[in-house]
Amino acid sequence: MTLRELFIGADARPHPPLRIVLFLVLFVACLIVVTLGLGPVLESIERISGVSGAASAYGATLALLLAHWMTLRTFDQQPWSFVWMHKAAARPRLLTYGWLLGAVPIGIASLALVGVGLLAVMPSPPGSWLLTAVQTLVLLVPAAFYEELLSRGYVFATLGQWLGWRWAVLLTSVAFGLLHLGNPGATPVSIALVTLAGVYLAAILLATGSLYAVWMGHWAWNWIMAAALHVSVSGLPLSRPDYQIVDAGPDWITGGQWGPEGGVAAAAAMIGGLAFLRKRVLGSGSWALGSQRHLSGTLSPELTTQGPEPKAQSNDQR
Repeated sequence: MTLRELFIGADARPHPPLRIVLFLVLFVACLIVVTLGLGPVLESIERISGVSGAASAYGATLALLLAHWMTLRTFDQQPWSFVWMHKAAARPRLLTYGWLLGAVPIGIASLALVGVGLLAVMPSPPGSWLLTAVQTLVLLVPAAFYEELLSRGYVFATLGQWLGWRWAVLLTSVAFGLLHLGNPGATPVSIALVTLAGVYLAAILLATGSLYAVWMGHWAWNWIMAAALHVSVSGLPLSRPDYQIVDAGPDWITGGQWGPEGGVAAAAAMIGGLAFLRKRVLGSGSWALGSQRHLSGTLSPELTTQGPEPKAQSNDQR
């Protein structure tokens, strides 16, 4: 074996592990460039919006988008459909579908807990609900996007083609859970449930063929908790004007400090969502369908308005 063969495959691309490492190195380099070059602009967004953490969220999103663009255009030479970010993946119907797949499970789980008295609605200092809703929007939209780009973008796609989709789901979901270890109130149970959330989000990706739909689902899940329910999001307390929903039951059910997504009720809702996706979208094809759509850059036929999946065409690329 020559030195070239050690790093470069027969397809003239670096071997998958090296491609993933190169992508992550590019991400770090882009993050440094974005922070140095756009730091004042990003800080002004945070200052004007009054949302702590907004600068970091927007900076990470820009860096990851740059890293994806550079990776796909240089050593991997792939279209945007490789990471489910081609134009067809941004159809309004898909975005709405993804949003509902995120909002409905956590909304049902939380309201059910309120209904049986395990979560209680309590008054809080007065303020502007609309302002808080907009501020959480400013923070949670980019935060959800960069987490999806990192967890279910290029790394997920490469792992899927290299090791298979089950391994891609498992490895990225475990990494997704571990990324939340530093959040306030993190416990083994809460991290396990974030890992399950990673599996659920990966299922949405494989079912829809759209990273944008997964982004919408991730954002909707967090926004419903922060803006509508006024509860913690992954242990992070946000502004709660006028009212708040507080823990009134066992932490293993309600999530305790972590918020409803850290309890068994949310786990049951996600398992229900997985069952729905398997029955209505994935059918009996399991993760194999994700592989086929990934290779062709097409979407789930159940989510298109044109019936059967279209053949992949070059104009799917941006």
